[in-house]
Amino acid sequence: MNPAILEDCPPILKDYLFYLETIKGRSPRTVESYYIDLRTFFRFLLRYKKITDVEDFEEIKIASFDKEILKTVTLSDVYEFLNYTLSTRENNANTRARKVSCIRSFFKYLTTKINFLEENPVLYLETPSLKKSMPRFLNLEESQELLISDEDYPDKIRDQCIITIFICCGIRLSELTGINLSDLKDDSIRILGKGNKERFVYTNEICREAIDKYLTIRNTMVVRHPEDKNALFLSRQGRRISPRRVEQIVTERLKAAGLDGLGYSTHKLRHTFATLLYEYGDVDINILKEILGHVNLSTTEIYTHVSNHQIRDAMQKSPLNSNTNKNEIK
Repeated sequence: MNPAILEDCPPILKDYLFYLETIKGRSPRTVESYYIDLRTFFRFLLRYKKITDVEDFEEIKIASFDKEILKTVTLSDVYEFLNYTLSTRENNANTRARKVSCIRSFFKYLTTKINFLEENPVLYLETPSLKKSMPRFLNLEESQELLISDEDYPDKIRDQCIITIFICCGIRLSELTGINLSDLKDDSIRILGKGNKERFVYTNEICREAIDKYLTIRNTMVVRHPEDKNALFLSRQGRRISPRRVEQIVTERLKAAGLDGLGYSTHKLRHTFATLLYEYGDVDINILKEILGHVNLSTTEIYTHVSNHQIRDAMQKSPLNSNTNKNEIK
């Protein structure tokens, strides 16, 4: 866990974050997002309950937060907090829903895991209604354009391998940076997903070619730190490549392909994989669920939106859309 987080945390929050990391198996990035949301909530409580007079909200320190304050929290207090995040911080529904999930998880821990609270004040806390929208994704032509690059630069083979794995395997950013050399099999990659759940994703021919080409370079690279010796993707500094660097690489490759400024990102490449596989591969949604490493089928369903040409083709298959039927009707 980031040392800076530990310095800023009161003991009860520090224990909770360790619980998320060591028992629940949450990734460092997820733990940090929980910390940020709960830090905002703690700061709000200190101001709302008039325990601090610090004017700048972002300067309120929570390291000395008295855990007894949590025993005074009511459902109304949490609704006041959500109103604050909406009216003052202008958080959208998705961000507020994430904060609700975080607060509910924290108070469940306080109530059922360490028995600090006798009753859970947020047991009936509702999640803000979310607008269901179509996920953004690259179409087939754009995906092919992204996979082909005429540009020549030092890290081209590594970067193209990264892009190919994203589009052909649909894995998450954290899963890609976590791949080790020992995870590579003949036609699959062992992936360690959310909650330390292991699964295998199978590679197609173009993906295997990209990996094999990169491995000829990777096997000659100098690894600077022993803990990174098994990492598949390395930075120029000989360290396991960071999620932030991968995000930059994807942004750079999108720009080179003329696809920048369209809202695409590493996660949109996951959307792209799932959408194209469902649309062109005639894949059952339950199989898609396993490929993507989802726990709930409802999560997978957002990837199975039907494209316009599928709707058009379906309409053409109507039994009324034939010359025979037209003649019979006349």
